Amino acid sequence: MTRDALLLGVDVGGTTTAAGAVTREGAVLVEQRVLTHRDGKGRAPETIIELLGSVREQAERRGHAVEAIGVGVPGPVDPTVGRIGEHVPHVPELAGRALAAELAERFGRPAFVDNDVNALALGEWMFGAGRGAHSLVVLAPGTGFGAGIVLESRLVRGAAGFGGELGHTPVKFDGPPCWCGGRGCLALYASGRGIAEAARARVAGLPDAPLLTAAGGDPRAITAPLVFRAAREGDAVASAVVDEACRALGAMLGAVVNGLNPELIVLTGGVAESLVPLEAQILQRAAEYAFRAALARTRVTIVPGDKRTSMRGAAALAIYEIARAGGGTP
Repeated sequence: MTRDALLLGVDVGGTTTAAGAVTREGAVLVEQRVLTHRDGKGRAPETIIELLGSVREQAERRGHAVEAIGVGVPGPVDPTVGRIGEHVPHVPELAGRALAAELAERFGRPAFVDNDVNALALGEWMFGAGRGAHSLVVLAPGTGFGAGIVLESRLVRGAAGFGGELGHTPVKFDGPPCWCGGRGCLALYASGRGIAEAARARVAGLPDAPLLTAAGGDPRAITAPLVFRAAREGDAVASAVVDEACRALGAMLGAVVNGLNPELIVLTGGVAESLVPLEAQILQRAAEYAFRAALARTRVTIVPGDKRTSMRGAAALAIYEIARAGGGTP
């Protein structure tokens, strides 16, 4: 990879897709964002291709070559062939597509596709909070709850691309059914969707609940940010939901510390900003579940997520795969 060559990194979200031209040091030189379904439902692949073409053109006008393409998608990916799995609820038209091969043929450059939080974990490892670490786990509560694992400088993908799906491991064995088909999953308690749905369930039948009043009387207007804000203001219902989220996160931190013993755990994603003032509470909960000595040697940091971080993650995926293909390390 030449010094002036850039990576194109794409983060495909259920609402917004962002693409950037990224240096090997993680600097985003060009970026664009569009609505994922700007051209209608089912048109996300065409939007991705158009966005990549536009960003590549801008990079080349600045005198940069494009070395490779990395794409993070909100679903599992078969790591051997770059084929997206069948469970992509937010962008269902990507299910089953060999997107890496399609993009490589279209742009004439190596292209790599993986789960968006796997890419995010590589980005934190190469460019962010995990720079210099040999092992880290990224927990990313957003609309859903993703995770990515790097152990001994290798991304953990599992046999079929489901490695790191920690958001859909149970933290309450008799908990309610999850939208993934499981029961009592972490995502039900600590994702943006889960927090909002838990709060709506708690105010059902309580027309005078302050949280419902804050939502204008419409339960559908209750969102995770509103729940966190109401909890800070002392609302009992919101406080109970947030406490449950902190406890669930603490239980998962305990499982990660005891099961994987990483150097670093990064909490990021759309919900992370709301978690910053709750860090002490989350760590207190984690101490109820983790080996004390292991937790003491694990650095836990909260990094509010943004699209630039996600673009860097997708670029890091391309760097990682090129290095693996060459038999080296990134």
